[in-house]
Amino acid sequence: MARKKTKRIVVAFGGTAQALFMEQCALKEKTEGRLIPLPGEISAECGLAWSAPAEAEEEVKKTIKQHQIQIEGIYFLFL
Repeated sequence: MARKKTKRIVVAFGGTAQALFMEQCALKEKTEGRLIPLPGEISAECGLAWSAPAEAEEEVKKTIKQHQIQIEGIYFLFL
């Protein structure tokens, strides 16, 4: 049985260093989410993306802004 897809916020990065920095900052701030392989629907320089439930949008954006993490885009996908 296939897992039900849910709406998620997905953050794309320009490089692996920024993706790993996001992970480090998210752990420090207890921001919900995790690194995932970049979904095929998104085009970005880095093959990693941050994924969190759509409900965590403000929390994710706050962490990005607070730590000045460079991103290529924020998307909402059903994953």
